Amino acid sequence: MKQGIHPDYHPVVFRDPSAGFAILTRSTVTSTTTVEWEDGSTYPVVDVDVSSASHPFYTGRTRVLDTAGRVEKFRRRYGRPVEEER
Repeated sequence: MKQGIHPDYHPVVFRDPSAGFAILTRSTVTSTTTVEWEDGSTYPVVDVDVSSASHPFYTGRTRVLDTAGRVEKFRRRYGRPVEEER
């Protein structure tokens, strides 16, 4: 592996302020803001918009779209009966 061509890989806290969730991991991302972690050390912090704590798929708050109803609404609007498709 060549020396001096790889970015700095260091501990970083990723925080989702909307869900009150934070995780300490390693990344090459940099930040000017810092936060004191549970172990007493200070790490750079990156605020994210969506995490596993706030994403609807992972929280179980997904919405099911009624695609059959949309197809029927389209057919009613534009007058194309089902028999003509075949």
